[in-house]
Amino acid sequence: MRLEQLQETIEVPKAVRDFEPEWGIVLGSGLAGVVDEVDAILHLPYEEIRGLPRSSAPGHPGRFIFGRLAGQRVMVAQGRAHLYEGHSADDVTAAVRFMSSLGAQKLVLTNAAGSLNPAFPPGSWMILSDHLNLTGTSPLLGTPDFVDMTDAYSAKLRERFHEIAGWTSILLHEGVYAGVLGPQYETPAEVRMLRTLGADAVGMSTVLEAIQARALGLELVGLSCLTNWGAGMRRETKLDHDDVLETGRRASGQLAALLIRALQEA
Repeated sequence: MRLEQLQETIEVPKAVRDFEPEWGIVLGSGLAGVVDEVDAILHLPYEEIRGLPRSSAPGHPGRFIFGRLAGQRVMVAQGRAHLYEGHSADDVTAAVRFMSSLGAQKLVLTNAAGSLNPAFPPGSWMILSDHLNLTGTSPLLGTPDFVDMTDAYSAKLRERFHEIAGWTSILLHEGVYAGVLGPQYETPAEVRMLRTLGADAVGMSTVLEAIQARALGLELVGLSCLTNWGAGMRRETKLDHDDVLETGRRASGQLAALLIRALQEA
């Protein structure tokens, strides 16, 4: 569904249409607690919005929160839909088009990811400098949208987040995110392949949303909560989604601190 179609089919309360968010924020697995810092005026479940898919993944409540964070008007997507749930690339990027249709100009994409870089331990954060789209699809299929992805992730926003991380003593790495289909975790051989390709972290979201955001002209920043080592990097480590969610919950406070300072400096 293209942006124009989405604008025609989605029916939202007038308070939302008039809200005009300055920032859109998408929260990944286990990171939903950030909404506690938002001075909310409205909660809007995804199922109440025609054209948006529901999320069935644990740790993704599936609703928008409209309100203010650090004095800025924000629209927070508390959870996302994924390709591995059976959705199309068009489906999983509908929330980004919805944010853009309401006026958002800046977008923060967050996710839980496995670390592939021995210098990036679980429990720390990585800001995305670039990505590898290994999902085998694109939200731009069926269109002649030849979008330049050279500077997909805003250098200006990356610099701002690095400064804030330094002020707040938050460990923030920078690297390349590999987006894969899932839902299974990667094998040790696949982890070795991804590291050879130049990836520092791997996850099952974000890359398609980033493509859609750039096609719409949004200024973009991506943040990965590194929740676990990639398979085979630590022989004793077994991957479990409950551990991913728990690490995300513990890291939510750091994400909130980064976002609050970033929006204050906007």
